[in-house]
Amino acid sequence: MGAGGRRRGLLADTRPLRESPAFRRLWAGSTVSALGGAMTSFALALQTYDLTHSSIAVGAIGLVQAVPVVTLGLFGGSFADAVDRRRLVLATSGGLTVVSGVLAGQAFAGLRQLWLLYLLAALAATLESVDGPARRTFLPRLVAPERVPAGVALNMISFYVSFLAGPVLAGVVTAAAGLRVCYLVDAVSFGAALYGVARLPAMPPAGAPARPGLRAVAEGLRYIRRQPVLTAAFLADLDATVLGMPVALFPALNAARFGGSPRTLGLLYAGLAAGGLLGSTLSGPAGRVARKARAMLFTVAVWGAAIAGFGFARVWWLAVAMLVVAGAADTTTVIFRGSIVQTTTPDQFRGRVTAVDYVIGAGVPRLGNFEAGAVASLTSPAVSAVSGGLAAMAGAILIRLAFPAVARRDPQSRAALSGN
Repeated sequence: MGAGGRRRGLLADTRPLRESPAFRRLWAGSTVSALGGAMTSFALALQTYDLTHSSIAVGAIGLVQAVPVVTLGLFGGSFADAVDRRRLVLATSGGLTVVSGVLAGQAFAGLRQLWLLYLLAALAATLESVDGPARRTFLPRLVAPERVPAGVALNMISFYVSFLAGPVLAGVVTAAAGLRVCYLVDAVSFGAALYGVARLPAMPPAGAPARPGLRAVAEGLRYIRRQPVLTAAFLADLDATVLGMPVALFPALNAARFGGSPRTLGLLYAGLAAGGLLGSTLSGPAGRVARKARAMLFTVAVWGAAIAGFGFARVWWLAVAMLVVAGAADTTTVIFRGSIVQTTTPDQFRGRVTAVDYVIGAGVPRLGNFEAGAVASLTSPAVSAVSGGLAAMAGAILIRLAFPAVARRDPQSRAALSGN
């Protein structure tokens, strides 16, 4: 294979975009909307701080958003397994458009009401707890099974591009026209997302629809428990996010070791995002891994080792480098987990299983940051980072020993190797 072929094999596989017009429209619309959402997150934090001059008040935005994600996310999956998922996402995305419009309206009107900001943030998170699990069920219906890992990677690229570019764009817009325009851009950007979903075919769940509620949620959890590979995949992500999340430690470590400059603090945050973008862009080999569950445990161990290395780092460039490695390992872990969830779950359970995936990905990291901060308060930020990283590595080893099934080859990989 020549240099060009090796380069193509390393980069993210874009065939889902070329082969599926429906996925291409959905991906493009979601990317535009995600950029708008990142601008709203920036504006919401800045407006809250301008009103209160309190970091606790800004942190409370995350709290009011985490509660509905954790408490309602699983129920969102049961709705996704009961109705046409396309119509459900159109309804929730329409609701999110209205919320963004109200945020823009209150900013243009100069209302300056903190309770209203919290209420709208909580309402948006509530809608997202239904929208997110339902939206994740689309991918296996739009691309061939062997293209699912590539589709997951492309979705991760979309996420990290918006995560990096959104705040920068929001800063420029805010400086030029005020934060109220950020809200307005977000509301308008939902038009792209709605168009991408509206052009999809009907997406009713296969088989008899499940009745939304506790019984349906319990059925989904029992299904996961009966699938050792799925159980191991979710436990691996819990291991990484509960034990190894370092974000809450950034300000203290920056002050203690790197001079406390806002610039170095920004580099620490950017390190994780840059690593995530790098990992998703260079995700070509991840789609060809035959034993994704085992590979996921390896990337969790790499994440833990990088976080421990971050805790030991005494110079800023080494700390940022460790975070880039951690971010790349994390996004590769997400690609593996997303591929496992999408290819091993029957359609009638897909909404509920992807809801568990959504809750773990969107809600549990906040608990991990709380755990890291608590350990730091009892010991030190450095001890918290090092011990958390080492604990995540140990957890990956224990999961591998407890679930021998993770060593098995993926069903779609076996089929590909056999020529079927």
